Amino acid sequence: MDVKTGFFYVFSLVLLFAAFRVITARNPVHAVLYLMLSFSQASAIWLLLKAEFLAITLVLVYLGAVMVLFLFVVMMLDIKIDSLKQSFWKHFPLGATLGAIVVLEMSAVLLSGFKVSESPNPLLVLGQAQELSNTKELGKLLYTQYVYPIQVAAVILLVAMIAAIALTLRERKDTKAIDASLQVRVRAADRLQVLSMEPTRPAQTPSTSPEPAPASAAPEVKL
Repeated sequence: MDVKTGFFYVFSLVLLFAAFRVITARNPVHAVLYLMLSFSQASAIWLLLKAEFLAITLVLVYLGAVMVLFLFVVMMLDIKIDSLKQSFWKHFPLGATLGAIVVLEMSAVLLSGFKVSESPNPLLVLGQAQELSNTKELGKLLYTQYVYPIQVAAVILLVAMIAAIALTLRERKDTKAIDASLQVRVRAADRLQVLSMEPTRPAQTPSTSPEPAPASAAPEVKL
């Protein structure tokens, strides 16, 4: 067994372990971290298969954006583990049914998708693989055979982006924000005005406090 095969088995074992822990971890934050680990191992396997574009896309899109978003959202949510434990058996039939459907679909694809009419020539396949570019062939396939699904997905993403921006631009009456256009058009003369005023003195008002009465003479006492 060469080094490449050894790395493949190591990455595959870690990927299976991380995928198993995603669905068995009790803490949602730990589940998201295990999902990030599984994506990193999948990108490493794609690198071994010389699919560099797919590996870089998986790291940049999922690990760099989506998984970080999931992690922050899960950490901000107040998820009560006890309530999840109580509702586990309530949703178990639906989850088991969906899992069985996924297993059947994957089995159908794996059993019927790899049938070839004749065994390929290894030398011919190796020569074609060296001449072809992974990124070029993927782009050619996406924009020729799957051009309409790509356009539909692009329109859906555009609508989602416009909706997210529209939600942030809602006008609220309780905010104290200042219009940016008014701040740009403001001039110094509009903000500060110097007035020339004549000096005035305050009027003197008469004193209204009563004057103290003169002290009366003490009476004489005759013995």
